[in-house]
Amino acid sequence: MTSYLCTACGTQFPSSPTPPAACPICQDERQFVPPSGQGWVSFETMRRTHRAIAAYDGEFLGLGMTPHFAIGQRALLVRTPAGNVLWDMIPLIDRALVEIVRGLGGLAAIVISHPHFYSTMAEWSAAFDVPVHVHARDRDWVMNLGEHVRTWEGDRFDLLPGATLIRCGGHFAGGTVMHLPMAHEGRGALLSGDILHVTPGCDGLGFMRGYPNFVPLGEAAVGRIAAALEGVGFDAVYGAFWDRVIASDGRAVLRRSVDRHVAFLRSDEEA
Repeated sequence: MTSYLCTACGTQFPSSPTPPAACPICQDERQFVPPSGQGWVSFETMRRTHRAIAAYDGEFLGLGMTPHFAIGQRALLVRTPAGNVLWDMIPLIDRALVEIVRGLGGLAAIVISHPHFYSTMAEWSAAFDVPVHVHARDRDWVMNLGEHVRTWEGDRFDLLPGATLIRCGGHFAGGTVMHLPMAHEGRGALLSGDILHVTPGCDGLGFMRGYPNFVPLGEAAVGRIAAALEGVGFDAVYGAFWDRVIASDGRAVLRRSVDRHVAFLRSDEEA
């Protein structure tokens, strides 16, 4: 029996004698099946061919892997007085990553923003003996269910003192961000995955139902994201990828980005 990962999105499936027939996450319109077809790699092979990256990305320690694999996101290690949180997930977990995280105090919890980053959640949970928190609205997208999965409901969940999960929806029904009010010297930070997608210039935010296929969110969905974050104080916004950090004025950037998105949806101009 072998544990297979989808090479397009990095999702790990339960052990089986042969690769799964398909990856439901990639067959959904928010992801894609490559023209060459659905590809698979065993978890052990992926660990042999890739290595860990750990580097600070803004205030937080980023965890990634090289060479590029699947979507290519990086995770963030958030250190709080109540314990460390791993925000989002990368497919790789090896001895080097485990030693780095344990050396910094281990983990109290893992949180994943949305199904595209569920990846090897069972492996990470087992390595640190901690639960993985996902929103109940997205539970059906978990391909490797087990006792490691903890679902939460509603629009807000106080994970730890100073770390609150907020359901914004949009990209996925349970799309989650994490608010850290004491980060950035008390000015606050928002860890957004790509529920709020930090643009390449780190001066704007994008709102999409499906990024690879360029499917935008409608006005109502973007309005709900803005409403979910009403009154939430933050200066910085951390996206899903390396160097995608809005270092200041995050609240103003959100307001401008929502206004811009809605204005273009309402416009009938060609250029």
